[in-house]
Amino acid sequence: MAFDLGTPINTALLLYILYSIQRIIFPSSSVPKTVPNEFKNGYTWMPKSHPPTLLYQTYTPKTLAPFNGQDGKRILLAIKGVVYDVTAGRNFYGPNGMYANFAGRDASRGMAKQSFDEDMLTPIDQPLDKLDDLTPEEIENMKGWMEHFSSKYIVCGKLVENDAI
Repeated sequence: MAFDLGTPINTALLLYILYSIQRIIFPSSSVPKTVPNEFKNGYTWMPKSHPPTLLYQTYTPKTLAPFNGQDGKRILLAIKGVVYDVTAGRNFYGPNGMYANFAGRDASRGMAKQSFDEDMLTPIDQPLDKLDDLTPEEIENMKGWMEHFSSKYIVCGKLVENDAI
């Protein structure tokens, strides 16, 4: 099998290979006429601003409630006593999000039952939901959500009864 320059594809490939070799051996030495605007003041990999640090704290349903994302604030929610900072998921948990009713609240029962209804939430002036009536499947479902939240969001506290602090 010989290399035949008579076929157009072979000729095109040979020309491409020769062009590529020429570009490697004799690279272009032309300098851009203008400096790009985005690098005029230098370049950095650092973000423009870092989100404020949120320390690990103990929350009650009443102290967790203000963290509902209103007015651009952080968004926290709790599942089985673990508080997650879900601010990064503002589109889901923030105001007008699909799961906005969980923001600033204990979402344990709703996550376990895969229900986003308001009646799944315990009023903030009531004791925490003990979740005693959940089925084993619902408990596993809630654990799955906790694994998901732990891998995606920051654990920033624990949720205790209102009178515990």
